[in-house]
Amino acid sequence: MWRLGGGAALAVLVLDQASKWIMLAWVMRPPRIIEVAPFFNLVLAWNRGISFSLLDSGSPVAPWILSGLALGIVAGLVWWLRRLDRRWPALGVGLVIGGALGNVVDRLRFGAVVDFLDVHLAGHHWPAFNLADSAISVGVAVLLADGLFARPERAK
Repeated sequence: MWRLGGGAALAVLVLDQASKWIMLAWVMRPPRIIEVAPFFNLVLAWNRGISFSLLDSGSPVAPWILSGLALGIVAGLVWWLRRLDRRWPALGVGLVIGGALGNVVDRLRFGAVVDFLDVHLAGHHWPAFNLADSAISVGVAVLLADGLFARPERAK
């Protein structure tokens, strides 16, 4: 299961960083709003806090503190992953690890996380997010679904 979860984490990390590089180097030069669909735009947003820009203090040490916290959580998730013996939980944990590491890389490089996906409906916008955020959300959903719907193993 270590290979599955680790592979998922590595794939998310690489794809997340590649997508952010493409957005910063090519697509958002100059920064603008690109309408892709009536409910979806590409934008450039810098998240200096955690989810939904919570805890955005503006402090120059905040990215280091948030990165340290995220790396501590990743260490716990790696420990959990190494103990897992089923595919779905390993995949879910791997997605969360990869997403967390992708955002840590941004915080350490830029002092903020690069967000660029903007979903909206009737003038109401969901906070901008990125591939790492999506992987974290999908990973948590996989873990919840597994916890709620997986059949318990029968005693031998």
